[in-house]
Amino acid sequence: MDADGEGRESVEGLDVVHHGNAEAAHVNLRGDLNDFQEIDLLGQSRKLVLAVREMGAGVEEIDLEMGPGDEDPNFGPGNSEGNEPQGLLDLTPKQQPRKKKKVVKKWRDEWAETYKWAYVAVHENTPRIFCSICKEYGRKHRRNPYGNEGSRNMQMSALEEHNNSLLHKEALRLQMASKDKGLGLVDRPLYIKAHMSKNAESILEAVIKRDPHEGEFIQAVSEVVHSLEAVLSKNPQFVHILERLLEPERVIIFRVPWTDDKGEMHVNRGFRIQYNQALGPFKGGLRFHPGVNLSVMKFLGLEQTLKSALTSVNLGGAMGGSDFDPKNKTDNEIMRFCQSFMEELYRHIGPNQDIPCGDIGVGAREIGFLFGQYRRLTSQFESMFTCRSLPSGASQLRLEATGYGLVYFAKEILADMEKDLKGLRCAVSGSGKVAIYAVEKLIAFGAIPVSVSDSRGCIIDEDGFDFAKLSHLRDIKNHRKSLREYTKAHPRSKYIDDGKPWGVKCDLAFPCASQNELNHSDAMALVNTGCKIVVEGANMPCTTDALEVFRKSKIVYAPGKAANAGGVVVSGLEMIQYTGRRQWSADEIDSKLQEEMKDIYLKCKKAANEFGIGVGNPESLVHGANIGAFLPVARAMLEQGCV
Repeated sequence: MDADGEGRESVEGLDVVHHGNAEAAHVNLRGDLNDFQEIDLLGQSRKLVLAVREMGAGVEEIDLEMGPGDEDPNFGPGNSEGNEPQGLLDLTPKQQPRKKKKVVKKWRDEWAETYKWAYVAVHENTPRIFCSICKEYGRKHRRNPYGNEGSRNMQMSALEEHNNSLLHKEALRLQMASKDKGLGLVDRPLYIKAHMSKNAESILEAVIKRDPHEGEFIQAVSEVVHSLEAVLSKNPQFVHILERLLEPERVIIFRVPWTDDKGEMHVNRGFRIQYNQALGPFKGGLRFHPGVNLSVMKFLGLEQTLKSALTSVNLGGAMGGSDFDPKNKTDNEIMRFCQSFMEELYRHIGPNQDIPCGDIGVGAREIGFLFGQYRRLTSQFESMFTCRSLPSGASQLRLEATGYGLVYFAKEILADMEKDLKGLRCAVSGSGKVAIYAVEKLIAFGAIPVSVSDSRGCIIDEDGFDFAKLSHLRDIKNHRKSLREYTKAHPRSKYIDDGKPWGVKCDLAFPCASQNELNHSDAMALVNTGCKIVVEGANMPCTTDALEVFRKSKIVYAPGKAANAGGVVVSGLEMIQYTGRRQWSADEIDSKLQEEMKDIYLKCKKAANEFGIGVGNPESLVHGANIGAFLPVARAMLEQGCV
């Protein structure tokens, strides 16, 4: 090395001069060329074309094609038009053949992490790095002078211009906003497809292609299709039946105009998804909540169809509602909205056609307003609205049915493990009728429920709730107060703002709030607290990431379509009572509900065993519920022809 920072070495007849600033390398050719004929190799334009041939098994294979082309001016003395620096001798042939070399190397962790937000795709015969959020790409990737390692870094930075653009920022904002509402992107299909047969994968791909933005619906469909693979392989005639089942029979969307107490006009969107009628009249809830959209309605309609099929009641599946928020509305405002909603809905419902009931945001008050308007419009007093008051024809234990049935289902799971609910700690989310009545029945069986929650936070009571504390909770909810009020009377408890109850020590978990409320971190928290069983009180309350944690941790998981079917059971019993013009006592209804929940549990076990899914599999109840529900619907659809 010379004093001025330059060094000289000899390689195969070439003198290579290394400058201390590492910005250039000059080559003197010996023999044929004089010393003054120096060529800056970095001045020769070359184009790098990246084509990812395979991504998987931790290895990537990349073809590197070298040839004349455009050079990024930021990475060499050559300009973007391929002009050579003045004063240098151009000895490069005009039509230099391309040279290829194949590079295979380990997939680095940071690159794998990169592909969570970026992916390679060919656009106009050129491989580009695309943004996973908005499916757009940045500037064209050019040659990088830092070698193959740098080439990947160059690719990773190639999205910077796009990621800083307004297009990307708007897509990111919309994605985050949808996640805040529980409508985030669904990763489950991508995970499941790797384990699917060709028939099952093609069915799922068709649904994703047809409804790519309906995240909740795709999530529900992917679980069902995954469970039915064994059925489809043994019964190929059911492939087309499943394809038809995954498309609702009828989708009704309508405008709901209404005025508030100040006389100001508002408009909301109403839905009724009449999903499947193969086993009986459409049956399903009405939900008034800002998060209601077509995807949510379709997923709930599919869940309701399968849930009804698991029971002994001959009913189909439907779902409806509106993005109307009943919170902070007066009784008169809610009445006017319900009347406007029924102005359209009454055309599509009836005791032998479609039977609505309550769901989130729709209780006895809303059902009463809806029924009154229906009676006014049709001049018919038909007992098709469930969740009404006893004088109007409702059954005993109608409100309690889903919460009670949830606990009865958990009791059957424990009985197979030769255990009992008494003394077991139970974490419950939600504070609606499902959660409150589940807590009530848990207390009656001697369990120790330690939590409830709402959209603003959660209450943790390590000592457990008793009937006196539960009465206080009911009073708080009836007066629409914050759960924080509970801590004033019970200082040993604690209230967590925007918190969830999954970090408290428990043996069983009952998510009873809403769909996708329990995510990956919540599932990990449950595993760390020692939870062994998760029983869904809400419809699809666990995200796909949470389910994967449960599967790997061997946590027994009971899906909502089976565990919370108690409401459908008592709805069917209510219809029988009305037809016979009689009322069964609460004890009679409770006894029938217990028997029905036990039958549903046994049906799930039997269906799983018949298709080779053993009891030791933590997902056996999920697969068993989907199989046990699908088969009666599929047979009925097969008998009725292509309709």
